[in-house]
Amino acid sequence: MRPDTKILSFFKAFGATGVELPAIGQGTWNMPESGPHLKEARRAIRRGIELGMTHLDAAEMYGAGRVETLLGEAIRGIPRDRLFITTKVLPTNASFHGTLAAAERSIARLRCEYLDLYLLHWPGSQPLSETMRALETLVEQGKSRFVGVSNFEASEMIEAASFLRKTPLACNQVLYHLDERGIEHYVLPAARERGIAVVAYTPFGRGSFLRSSARREVLEAVARKHAATPRQVALAFLIRDASVFAIPKAAQVAHVEENAAAGALTLDVDDVAAIDAAFPRGSAGPLATL
Repeated sequence: MRPDTKILSFFKAFGATGVELPAIGQGTWNMPESGPHLKEARRAIRRGIELGMTHLDAAEMYGAGRVETLLGEAIRGIPRDRLFITTKVLPTNASFHGTLAAAERSIARLRCEYLDLYLLHWPGSQPLSETMRALETLVEQGKSRFVGVSNFEASEMIEAASFLRKTPLACNQVLYHLDERGIEHYVLPAARERGIAVVAYTPFGRGSFLRSSARREVLEAVARKHAATPRQVALAFLIRDASVFAIPKAAQVAHVEENAAAGALTLDVDDVAAIDAAFPRGSAGPLATL
């Protein structure tokens, strides 16, 4: 499945926000922050945008802000309304006033006037009610269109949503890949029931899903059937649920094009059954994180 210049990612409703987003976006965790690979990383982000991968995810933690700066450089000159920009506040900064200040710093590094989505990166020691009040204040101020959380268990996600009065909890961003399907037990059903989008980070699990030859053969068989690649099959499996979006990181143009093409891949019932058998979701347990 060779990508071309048309938009390849398919769009679907992003939780209860009323916004249609590409099922596959672009993550930036572990993106090059300097050195010889920086130019290619910027080119990769822009190529992804050309292919419809306009949901761009960052965090103040990534490179201590340097990745937000990289992303801001990569999107320079692209009309702001074409993009959906997400970033995150560190729990240590997530007091009421600390959250407001962190958002301002991120906006300055991204050079983007406002955020589309601002997340609490993971549960921390600051009172959750104060953090969510700050996130809602940012919406009222026009600094962020939507708010959400990341790395939250189902019960924590429900609690966070309960503190919001004027805006819905847009999403919960969690670790989700073929070797880590634990969110399917509680987090995903709870999110689906409440109109909260689930955003899968590290959807390739650092390549762990390809290390077993027997399981890799299953993906390869499905890939051959669809003239696709195993990585595209893995992505298509994760985003088959209407509530799930994925933000793979790719610092090279070729990898971005491969990821984008997964948006044009539709798995049939037999494909899903074969992958499900090869990569069982396992028993319920605590939410996995990196």
